[in-house]
Amino acid sequence: MSERPRIAVVGSFNTDLLVRTPRMPLRGETILGGGYQTGPGGKGANQAVAAARLNADVTMVVSLGADDLGNRAEQNLVHEGIHPDYILRTDVTHTGVAFIIVDDGGENMIVVAPGANEVLSPEDVEAAREMIAASQVLLVQLEVPLETVACALRIAHEAGVRTLLNPAPGQTLSPDLLQLVDVLTPNETEAQIISGHAITGLTEAEAAARSLLDVGVGCVVVTLGGNGALIVSADGTRHIPGRHVEVVDTTGAGDAFSGALAVAIAEGRSIVDAVTFANAAAALQVTKVGTAPAMPYRPEVEAFLERGPTQSHSRARG
Repeated sequence: MSERPRIAVVGSFNTDLLVRTPRMPLRGETILGGGYQTGPGGKGANQAVAAARLNADVTMVVSLGADDLGNRAEQNLVHEGIHPDYILRTDVTHTGVAFIIVDDGGENMIVVAPGANEVLSPEDVEAAREMIAASQVLLVQLEVPLETVACALRIAHEAGVRTLLNPAPGQTLSPDLLQLVDVLTPNETEAQIISGHAITGLTEAEAAARSLLDVGVGCVVVTLGGNGALIVSADGTRHIPGRHVEVVDTTGAGDAFSGALAVAIAEGRSIVDAVTFANAAAALQVTKVGTAPAMPYRPEVEAFLERGPTQSHSRARG
């Protein structure tokens, strides 16, 4: 595309407070960690940064505290090229914070204190209606109030804007909300929570996804970590394998995937091509420490893809 794709993100910002440990502590145990760092995070902001670094024109509707962390957050978002028009500030609570533990195997545990994210309102989203309607894709997650997410989805749906929901953290969702979603990107745990179907492998993941199609979701892309992603739509099922990389930190992999998927969809790519692109972005992201600061840039992803395609497996519906 000659023009950068326009993506609206409605979602969260959290300041990440990250510590590395040899292993995860047991319940009630205190252990000594290693390196400590702070940085920008939050699923909404991570996905906005991922999309911006992949050459999208990104505007984000987000709530920050009127505190020092909020000042740093706003500066960071603007530095990443995200339009500041709907970066909101509140003095009723603090900027969101995420406490993250990453072990030597690259696995993570996270506790979030949402703060300002909890006061992002449907009225805030209504004020951004014109911007959302002028976008090619709306990208949302579940770290802000559900009524705010639903409002954004309704505005986009009414305007004919493609909607992409990354349903994290996982929670049950109403059919009315799911019917507003063109592309749903749960991981296996989230797909199980939303569908109510136990998932132990690809067969169960497909069944869970199909139950969500029956409710009214347009397409379900179940992310499978290092195993790639499973695309389930009315056209059939297709497994896109992951890319083999040396994993350093899995924090933010799903956000890299969702941000990249939104960009590829906004560029008019097929869902298979879009997921392949998103897989590559997620694979590159886990080779670095951190969330938003580790998101790859467009040239990195394109060079990675040029190293050769992975094989995929198709199964027609029937």
